[in-house]
Amino acid sequence: MDNYVVMIGLEMHCEISETNTKVFSGAKNEYVDVPNSNVSAVDMAFPGVLPVVNKKAVEHALKISMILGCTQPEYMYFERKNYYYPDMPKNYQITQETKPIPVGIYGSLKFDCKGEEKTVRINNIHLEEDAASLDHYETFSTVNYNRAGVPLLELVTEPDIRSADEAVAFLETMRCIYQYAGISEADSRKGQIRCDVNVSIMEKGKDESDPKNWGTKVEVKNVNSFGGVRDAINYEIERQIELKENGTYDEMEQQTRRWDEDTFTTIFMRSKVDAIDYRYFVEPNIPKYKISNEWKESIRASIPKLANERKEIYMNEYGLSEYDSKVIVKDKSISDYYEETLKLGADPKISANWLTSVILGHLNKTETTINELFLTPNMLVDLMNMVSSGKISSKQSKEVMYKVLEEEKEPKVIVKELGVEQISDDKTIRDIVIPLLDEHPDLIEDHKKGKNTFDFFVGQVMKATRGKANPSLTSQIIREEMDKR
Repeated sequence: MDNYVVMIGLEMHCEISETNTKVFSGAKNEYVDVPNSNVSAVDMAFPGVLPVVNKKAVEHALKISMILGCTQPEYMYFERKNYYYPDMPKNYQITQETKPIPVGIYGSLKFDCKGEEKTVRINNIHLEEDAASLDHYETFSTVNYNRAGVPLLELVTEPDIRSADEAVAFLETMRCIYQYAGISEADSRKGQIRCDVNVSIMEKGKDESDPKNWGTKVEVKNVNSFGGVRDAINYEIERQIELKENGTYDEMEQQTRRWDEDTFTTIFMRSKVDAIDYRYFVEPNIPKYKISNEWKESIRASIPKLANERKEIYMNEYGLSEYDSKVIVKDKSISDYYEETLKLGADPKISANWLTSVILGHLNKTETTINELFLTPNMLVDLMNMVSSGKISSKQSKEVMYKVLEEEKEPKVIVKELGVEQISDDKTIRDIVIPLLDEHPDLIEDHKKGKNTFDFFVGQVMKATRGKANPSLTSQIIREEMDKR
């Protein structure tokens, strides 16, 4: 690996989940487990049906192109990409080719990879319809058309990525943008994100700007997880280096392979020339239409605060560390949960500490999401208020929290069941302290001479109250009463 440079380009496919209907039909755009339940005549290409463009899907596509600094076209129109496959009933896909211009071209994305800022150029991003999903069994296959016609954004990068870690960091950043912009859940478990990976290698020391110096490009299709992307790239790098070392690399044809999650290898699918002839032509049933400047500006104005902007606010206004800020903004639902606690009056640092040290650990352990968490922001704030008001101690709050998460009961119920509510009443504690001091005048004199007898009195009060006395108030009262003597 030390003797080679790797060139990686990505084609990231992300379903737009935030529309009510599909991109060209009135069928519902929602994830369901029942096969073929969200399907219309348009999706199935019945005779005489016509597509109608979903305006919201176009808005989302333009929004993401603006976020990435792309150039938007003056007119919008679609093309037909012709091919036969069971997942596409029409035998063509309505899409946008790079010529004419899709919804955005020539942008870039800056992102962090292991503490180092990287930049990847965006070749284009375009809007198209997704295909159906296929499930393959030993002797047969099934087709689920729920996904057919779901609005899909395809983002094509320039080959600027140099490692598997960079590729995954890029994809994680893009997923974050899709979520924060309100475009997609970007949930790979629902098949909403898929990726094609292009990999080639070159010996170090050669001119990277000269395409002739790069080796044969290999495309790995339909990798369905970020972990799979990392593993597929690393495997393909090792495979190509091995071919280079044994002298057969130059004989390798440009090809398409698939990632096999069972064997952790890429498997040959077909050879591929520079451009497969899909016989693109303009979709005749969708007239091109002008994208007005007013519409563009309204879309631009609707772009919310993204993860990086929230991170800067958390660091500069709330005083969080860069690490904690990154952890919180990595998932929009986590960040939304945190911000809800702040709206309810929580201390920013204390709330962040609960989130990063206890709650996220529980989510990782149980493999659940924060949206499935029993503990609501209201409950967390209630628990923090119990500590700040002296009702329970900081140590007791941890015990209460774990019980809340384990038994799924509200904090106030757990506090009552455990009987850990602190005694914070001045008179109650003072009535214990005064007789105690009366019994030990000698220890008071020792304290005045510099000996540490103070802790003895605190311990006796705690013993008398079975640990329920407010430690801070107890110490204050003992000092007050000792000073009187």
